Amino acid sequence: MEEYGRGGDLLSEAMCSGARVVVVEDCVDAPGAFVLHLLLKRALAGGGGGGAGTALLALAQPFSHYDRVLRKMGCNLSVHRKSERLHFFDLQAFPGKQSPKHLVSFPNHAKPESLISLLPNSGGTSGSGIADSLAQLYNGVRRTVEANRAKESTGRFTVMIDDVSLLEVAANGSADDVLDFLHYCVTLTSEMNCSLVVLVHEDIYSSEDGVGLLLHLRYIADLVIRAAPLSTGLAADVHGQVRFLLTNSHTFLVPFFERALW
Repeated sequence: MEEYGRGGDLLSEAMCSGARVVVVEDCVDAPGAFVLHLLLKRALAGGGGGGAGTALLALAQPFSHYDRVLRKMGCNLSVHRKSERLHFFDLQAFPGKQSPKHLVSFPNHAKPESLISLLPNSGGTSGSGIADSLAQLYNGVRRTVEANRAKESTGRFTVMIDDVSLLEVAANGSADDVLDFLHYCVTLTSEMNCSLVVLVHEDIYSSEDGVGLLLHLRYIADLVIRAAPLSTGLAADVHGQVRFLLTNSHTFLVPFFERALW
């Protein structure tokens, strides 16, 4: 964890706190994708409670992007994908208004034979839109986790979403449906020994009307990792700062580590 200096050390310490739900917040001036890359490498490397594998729900970038970035960090995603330690869900074409069978590219063992509607308001039919689409996606994730458990893998499986803001866009702005999906994913953390890591763009939810999803994410999080620009403005050798925050009984946030620069 030396790719980003001291921030990588703090990240390892924070993850060793036992956090199961991790929310990464960023903004336009301080993108937090690098935190996901660090967490992805860590989960695949098996350090500090990881090691059982990872399901990456990718709405932001294609597989080639993650593979290229992680190779620079000494992690070959193609090898992990072939060995089924990485399960890649290509969700760049995930418009909830289309037929669910055309929405996603599942890992082979995660392809559902039929749609099983588990989310509220899904109605049990394939034509009920966004809720059914998210139900199918959840079923694919759950099948992946169950297949991993069947191998009797040690360590904690990780589900990563890049990113929730785009998932809400794909759901035509239906924050309630996205929250239902996320809460079902959270149940996997307790039922099947998983971790859930999500990226969200904080500045998108700066208005009072749109802040609900961000507040819910903070509420369910055990650990919040917040990337932000420097208070003094841009610098030649420092791009921003990261703050690690642990939740206290899911009611408010308290500082866990000092700010780390990257």
